[in-house]
Amino acid sequence: MRFTLRFSLITMIILSSCTAADVNRILQSAGGQGPLTQTEVSAGLKEALIQGISKGADQASMTDGFFKNELIKILLPEDARRVESTLRQIGLGSEVDRALLAINRGAEKAAQEAKPIFISAIRQLTIQDAFNILRGEPDAATQFLRRTTETQLIELFQPRIQESLNEVGATKYYGDIASTYNAIPLTNRKIDPDLNAYVTNRAIDGLFKLIAEEEQNIRKDPMARTSALMRRVFGAQD
Repeated sequence: MRFTLRFSLITMIILSSCTAADVNRILQSAGGQGPLTQTEVSAGLKEALIQGISKGADQASMTDGFFKNELIKILLPEDARRVESTLRQIGLGSEVDRALLAINRGAEKAAQEAKPIFISAIRQLTIQDAFNILRGEPDAATQFLRRTTETQLIELFQPRIQESLNEVGATKYYGDIASTYNAIPLTNRKIDPDLNAYVTNRAIDGLFKLIAEEEQNIRKDPMARTSALMRRVFGAQD
């Protein structure tokens, strides 16, 4: 009993003087684990990305998940922003505000629909760049995912965005603003009433930002690594 207590005290003293990297190496050594394999690195990165998109989609799909998050809030399209002051001067201020809210509500409603699309893309990633990603920038995995899947994600996500925009009235509200403004004589700049492509791109951009945040969190904070594999893969880099 005394030996066990003494050993535990010694162990605590040793671990308290170690860095997080030292603790990870000690634990890995004690578990008899060998060097990381490409398969483990690939699987660990996929787990981290899936965790990132799951948390990101859950966060974004809440009421005000886009609208009250300045990091990902979707503003009016650029052509409408250029003439926003004019729209408010001619009495369309409340309509502008309603359209802005509806646009973000549409993105929030569609965010959960993005989760299986992202996860499917994540699972198709190869292990070719696995070690480079692991040793790269804090958002290296997110950037790799974006480079290799964004075109496919936009194509698959657009129909979901259109359904959501129609359901919350964003298409109508914004279309009415565009039609009213475009009917003003001698206006040189016109507003494009089509929201789909714009909101799709902004919504996906917002989700990637949330994934990047979670990736950085997993890289920096051992407590954010929710599986043994993630702890092993990212712990090796601490």
